[in-house]
Amino acid sequence: MPQETKSRPFDAEAPEPAPGKEQAELQGWVAPLGDEAQIRAALDKAFDYRGDVTLRLKDGSQIEGYIFDRDGSGASLADCRVGIFPKDSPQKLSVRYSDIAGLAFTGRDTAEGKSFATWVKKHREKKAAGQTNIRLEPEKLD
Repeated sequence: MPQETKSRPFDAEAPEPAPGKEQAELQGWVAPLGDEAQIRAALDKAFDYRGDVTLRLKDGSQIEGYIFDRDGSGASLADCRVGIFPKDSPQKLSVRYSDIAGLAFTGRDTAEGKSFATWVKKHREKKAAGQTNIRLEPEKLD
C-alpha cells in the first residue's frame, strides 16, 4: 500500500460517499421473512441497525428493543440466536431465529446524521468558505 494512502486513508476532496444511507432507509421498514435466506439477511441488518427493532414472535408476543448480538452461523434457524435488550426491561433476552415471525425497524436510528459522510460535508463547507487549518471535532452520539 502506498505511504500516502496509509497517512491519508480517505480523500476529503473526492465525491461525497453515501454511507449510512441504508441505515436511514431501514427506519420504519418491515422486513419480509418469507424464507430462511430472508430471515438471516434481515437479522444481519437488524444487528447493524443503530436503533430499536420490534420482533414479533410466533407465539404472538412482541419484543421491542436493541439487538446487541447475533449468531446466524447455525445450520438451521433453530440453531441461530439473536440477543436483544428489551426496551421495557433491564434483562437481556436470547431469541431463536426460528421463533421470529416478523421484524420491523421501529426505532429511530440514534446515529443518523452523525456519520463520517457528515463530517466530510462540514469539512468541504468550511474549505469552500475559505477557511484554512480546518479542525472539525467528532460529534457525540445521542
